Amino acid sequence: MTEIQPIYGIPALRVDNNLVIADLHIGVESHLMSKGFHLTSRTQDMFDTITEASEGCNRLIVLGDVKNSVPGSSKQEYREIPDFFCGLRELFDDVIIVRGNHDTNIEEFLPPEIKLAPATGIRIGDVGFVHGHTWPSADTMRCKTLVMAHNHPAMTFVDGVGKQTTEPCWLRGKFISGGEKYSEHPESFIVVPAFNRILGGSAVNTIDGDFLGPLMKEEFIDLDNSEIFLLDGIFLGKRSDNMVKCRRSPFGKRNTDNQ
Repeated sequence: MTEIQPIYGIPALRVDNNLVIADLHIGVESHLMSKGFHLTSRTQDMFDTITEASEGCNRLIVLGDVKNSVPGSSKQEYREIPDFFCGLRELFDDVIIVRGNHDTNIEEFLPPEIKLAPATGIRIGDVGFVHGHTWPSADTMRCKTLVMAHNHPAMTFVDGVGKQTTEPCWLRGKFISGGEKYSEHPESFIVVPAFNRILGGSAVNTIDGDFLGPLMKEEFIDLDNSEIFLLDGIFLGKRSDNMVKCRRSPFGKRNTDNQ
């Protein structure tokens, strides 16, 4: 039986001897700089965290959105992504990227040893892996557990005076159907938090909140009874027991095309 275990304090998942991360968005600092925010690159910090988490793992699986710019690419991405993956190739015997919606022309940045899987996902044993922005293949859906990204899940807390804080979280739950599209479907799903902490997160527990991706619908999964875990392992209970009403962000609704 496959062992699936979040790594304490890090938005990374260990699946047997595979280390699974998602949503690196290398180059997001350049995007924020164009908006007037001046931040230093976190790419080296992410590499150091992967190194810390890599013990006992000989394969790295990245569930999409390696780069941030779409369309096009930034100078930061051209400068940092090749060296980043050359370094990862020294840490792992095998590195696989499952293409995300931000990964246009990602081939230009990658050393030849890095494997690029389609956005429809891959299946390793009884676990499937997708970014989550498009329909998985029928073969990927034949897994027991489907691991997804794309939503940057976070838990929102609202205190007695209405102050809001968010913390990245894991969202785990059950499939209830394959709909009309799939004759077979997984038993369960896991949504992986964004690995790049600059991104923050999208609240999974807000009233009238939306999830991204075709599978994150009540037709396919039991959202109400899905379970929320913080990165330190604290279990917060079912999503339905943690729903809050939040103020709308002053930066507007998350762009569902680019995230």
